[in-house]
Amino acid sequence: MAVTAICVFFLLLGLCGMTGTLVWAIRRGNNNRVTRLFAACQISIILWLVSQLLILFSEVRYQYWISYIIGNIGIGLFAPLWLGFTYEFSGVKKLKKLIYCIIPIISCSAVFTVISNPLHNMYYASFDVHKVEYGPLFYIYQAVYYICIIAGITIMSLKFAKEKRQINRQAVLLILSAAVPLSVNTLTLFRIIRSRIELTPLFFAFSSIMVLLAVGRYDLLNINSIAMRDTVDSMDIGMAVFNSSGNITYSNKAVEKMIDMDGVSDITGFMSCLTDEKEDISSGEFHVNGSYLALERSVCSNKKGSAISTVATLNDVTKFHELAAAEKKLSIEHERNRIAQEMHDSAGHTFTMISSLAKIANFELNKNEPDIGAVLRSLNEIDGLSRSGVTQLRCSINNLREDTFMNTVTQAIQTVVDAVRGVEVDFCTQGDEDERYSFCIREIYDNVRETITNAMRYSEASRIDIIAKFTGSSMEVYILDNGKGCRNIKENNGLKGIRQRTESLGGTVRFMSVEGEGFSTIIKIPVNNNVPQKKEV
Repeated sequence: MAVTAICVFFLLLGLCGMTGTLVWAIRRGNNNRVTRLFAACQISIILWLVSQLLILFSEVRYQYWISYIIGNIGIGLFAPLWLGFTYEFSGVKKLKKLIYCIIPIISCSAVFTVISNPLHNMYYASFDVHKVEYGPLFYIYQAVYYICIIAGITIMSLKFAKEKRQINRQAVLLILSAAVPLSVNTLTLFRIIRSRIELTPLFFAFSSIMVLLAVGRYDLLNINSIAMRDTVDSMDIGMAVFNSSGNITYSNKAVEKMIDMDGVSDITGFMSCLTDEKEDISSGEFHVNGSYLALERSVCSNKKGSAISTVATLNDVTKFHELAAAEKKLSIEHERNRIAQEMHDSAGHTFTMISSLAKIANFELNKNEPDIGAVLRSLNEIDGLSRSGVTQLRCSINNLREDTFMNTVTQAIQTVVDAVRGVEVDFCTQGDEDERYSFCIREIYDNVRETITNAMRYSEASRIDIIAKFTGSSMEVYILDNGKGCRNIKENNGLKGIRQRTESLGGTVRFMSVEGEGFSTIIKIPVNNNVPQKKEV
């Protein structure tokens, strides 16, 4: 009677311990697979302990049989569930489908084998009250349970060893919680320890204390630690943690992708993967295996101010270097296009004017009585245009502007008109010009100059009419020549430049031509959207 009371006490103690850890895990953990598997392991052990209590109070064979079935369901569920729990807790990714196929197969086949034992007597060779003989299937399933439990312990141990850090207290407690009952079960199975009841579930009272410590003291299933671990492990930024002795205690997956961590055990080895420098570098950028890695190191201190760890973060900044190179290339291309466009506009206009003056001078010299004064004036203008062309060329290359003569739109257009020779140009304005139109002086100047140059080169025009219209809400310029016109308008560099300059200010441009009836250009630029707003004082 005293022995039974002692057995009942220890079984109840183990039952309370496992129930307590189950409740704690559910309350402290979150609804994820690790927590669910942990809770399932606790429930299976509770079933096992309940069966041992029932065995103590069983008097007839069917009561004894039901008690054993409950116990076998518990152990049949625990071993594969433990394997699944340690697999998820360790964060292993390989063989995931295989593991979750094994768990239900083992559990279902074990329960079915026990329940159907009266038909084959392969699990229990003989079964009676206080007299049970094991059959071959019993030992086979025991071997399977052992393999699952040992595999779970091995997975957890290898996980920490692979990450080059010591097994932490959580893992030690969890390993002991399975290893101690497993050892006792082995001794009982080989009759080294003899007892009236099964001692293995009794030792889960000890295991419950281990698990309770892991859950309570070290936050095994705390949602914050789980979230932090998963977040840090999935970051693109590499992170490595070193203890006060400089040995590595943690590294996430991103670090292993950036640098080769094989054989790296301390901060010196870590830094040697980045640079050959022997100096202690706290931050910087390094070129490793074709990638640019930015290093930042920070020291963590305790409340007393003593350094307890160093955290090194690596950020892959290769994309920023690629973007910088692409931006530089784009900037060069933009500058090349700018110079090409400006040389096309300014040099083309200058050479067209020089050609026109040269024709006038040649025409004068071919007369019977040439006007030498007119020829000299043309030559002087050619000389002036040449000097101006050289200056404009230098300004284009150096991205400089000689805009001192451009105080108004009217003045800018008049400057172009005054330089034209050999073609009659009539320029008039409509409306009043004020400072609101100053934003488009340069663009109007370039557009008018390009349009006149095209007319002199290609249209064989003898007259060009220019109308500048200041409407208050827009700046409009109409340029019409009486040249030969064309059937189809092709926008090459000159016309493209006019369109780009106009549209950059939010304006529109229309080119119109009818064969034999000249060429027309209409430019409209809104004023309201481009006028700078005055700041209130």
